[in-house]
Amino acid sequence: MFQLNEEFLKELGLDQLPEDQQKSLLQHIYSELELRAGERLSQGMSDAQLEEFEGIIDKTPDAVDDFLMKHAPNYQQEPMLQKMSQASGLPVDDPRLKDEFAATKWLEVNRPDYRDVVAAVMADLKKEIIANKDAILGGMSAPSAPQQTQSDFDLAA
Repeated sequence: MFQLNEEFLKELGLDQLPEDQQKSLLQHIYSELELRAGERLSQGMSDAQLEEFEGIIDKTPDAVDDFLMKHAPNYQQEPMLQKMSQASGLPVDDPRLKDEFAATKWLEVNRPDYRDVVAAVMADLKKEIIANKDAILGGMSAPSAPQQTQSDFDLAA
């Protein structure tokens, strides 16, 4: 997959932004990615599917537990959870990891193409960002000297 970090900004030619602007831009990109991918992934889903996913995303204990009981009753032994645990440093029994696993598993069950959808949305976002790179960087250019007008030259003569 991809990571939204300094390397990502370097790939886009935006690594010269000040650190605070980099963080802000990465947060904005993440939010936009989440919104756009969510919109695409929800297309064609039933109301019941959307409600179930909403319960999982909202970390409603019953929704998470019901889904896991049905689709991954031994979820703590699932290789995907093990990888998530290693990547996050959280133990497999951490409730935050359980919630994250449930959301990922839900997507795997209901939208097996979710990785492709997210990758396509990211590709579109990258194109937009690159097309607007000069505008994004415009705010960090050094202040230019004040523009001289014809009357400034007349006064000097």
